[in-house]
Amino acid sequence: MSIAIVTGGASGIGRAIATALVARGDTVVVTDINAEGAEKVADKLNTLGKGKATSAHLDVTDAGAVADLYKGVRTDHGHIDLVFNNAGIGIGGLAEELTLDHWDRAIDINLKGVVHGVHAAYPIMLEQGHGHIVNTASLAGLVPMPIGIPYTATKHAVVGLSLGLRAEAAGRGVKVSVVCPSFVDTPLLHNINPGLPETTLSGDATADISKASPRFYTAEKLAVDILRGVDKNQALIVAPAHARAAWRGVRLNPGAAVRVAQMAVNRIRSGK
Repeated sequence: MSIAIVTGGASGIGRAIATALVARGDTVVVTDINAEGAEKVADKLNTLGKGKATSAHLDVTDAGAVADLYKGVRTDHGHIDLVFNNAGIGIGGLAEELTLDHWDRAIDINLKGVVHGVHAAYPIMLEQGHGHIVNTASLAGLVPMPIGIPYTATKHAVVGLSLGLRAEAAGRGVKVSVVCPSFVDTPLLHNINPGLPETTLSGDATADISKASPRFYTAEKLAVDILRGVDKNQALIVAPAHARAAWRGVRLNPGAAVRVAQMAVNRIRSGK
């Protein structure tokens, strides 16, 4: 039985990961800035009759709160085996529409939220001599994704952070993986730029995204891919198959990948 922490666990990918963990018998701390949502998820998971779940309010932009929660879990259970730094926010819009508030929010949650999780978990795992940190990035961290470059920039940074840390941690018993999914049908896509100035891609962006990528993956299928990748200690967990094909295409011909992205921009701008 593993002890796991999942951030952003009240919905979407985080909820699916927590569900898959409990279904196999693990103990999971479901955290989210939405404390009520996290509690509802934990309560439901405890009806599965396998693993266990508790919930906690957590704002991943608060480094002190993240550190305190991780230390508390270690104190309560004696160890932390799995950490899923998953909380994130969707930021969209053309570059000329973006304010510094868009950039700051993306960096604070999508990047610094992961940094805070790593900073809290890594020393604990080094001390206990084992553990696995799993950071949620995006296919946007591997390919050129326009009309949301603050999101793209932070996800590229999470990939770089994860692979660099994996190299450092490899000889010390700690594993690191980074998850890079294509578009997943989660609340994130239905609430782009929450509380921020509106742009071309604010609010429910699923219709616009469908013009560029008509195939949406489910969080439940992705959770299966993630746990399989963690069990195999994969450095990069890229899913589904069309995401791996896109990643391969970028590596083979980066210029062509940018041209394909430009075509997607044109489709969204034209409204077709």
